[in-house]
Amino acid sequence: MTIVDRLTGAKEAIALRARDCGREPGEITLVCVTKTFPAEAVVPLLEAGHRVFGENKVQEARAKWGPLRAVYPGVELHLIGPLQSNKAREAVETFDVIESVDRPKIAKALADEMKRQGKSPRLLVQVNTGAEPQKAGVLPQEADAFIKECRERYGLRIAGLMCVPPVDQQASPHFALLAEIAARNGLGELSMGMSADYELAIQQGATHVRIGSAIMGERDYSKG
Repeated sequence: MTIVDRLTGAKEAIALRARDCGREPGEITLVCVTKTFPAEAVVPLLEAGHRVFGENKVQEARAKWGPLRAVYPGVELHLIGPLQSNKAREAVETFDVIESVDRPKIAKALADEMKRQGKSPRLLVQVNTGAEPQKAGVLPQEADAFIKECRERYGLRIAGLMCVPPVDQQASPHFALLAEIAARNGLGELSMGMSADYELAIQQGATHVRIGSAIMGERDYSKG
C-alpha cells in the first residue's frame, strides 16, 4: 500500500465516521502530520492534492516547507508542537495555524509578532486535559481565564482548542472535556484525535484530526 493509498483510506474512514455520527464529512479537516519526514516523502501527498499538514518544530518546518510551498501553492501549515517565545517570529512567518498557545508569554509574543508582521495565523489554545506535568498546555480549570486573557489583554482572536490525551487513558472523556470548554467560550475549532483515536474524536465533535503514522508510516524519532 502506498502513502497515497493510506491518505485516501484515512479520508474515507473520516467520511464514514462522520456520517455515522450524523455529521458532514466536509466539517472535518485532515491534518497530515509530517514531522521528522523529509520533503521527498511529502511530495506524493502534495501531488495527490492534499494541502493541510502539521509539523512539531519551527525550524524543521521552515527548512522543509519553504521549497515545497514554492512548487505547491495553497498549503495550510499547522504548528502542533510546543512553541518557545523566542521562536514566535519564525512561527508567525511560517505557519497558517498555531495550535499550541498555552501561556501568557507565548500569547504576548505572538500578539507582538502578528502586529509587527501584519499576519494573522489562526490560533488554538492547547489544553492539557490530563494535567500531565511533562506535557504542554493550559490546565482545564485555568482554560477559561487564559482564553479571556488572550482575547482581552493581548487582543488575540482564538479560533479553537487542541489537546493530546494521555496515552494510558481512554481518549473520549478528554475529547468531551475539550468540547465543553470550547462550547462555553464560543470556540468553533476542535483539533483532537490522532492516528489511534481520531474516530472517537469525530464522535465528540472534532473539526481537525491530526493523522501521522497511519499515513506516513512509523517514524524514526532519532531524527527529531
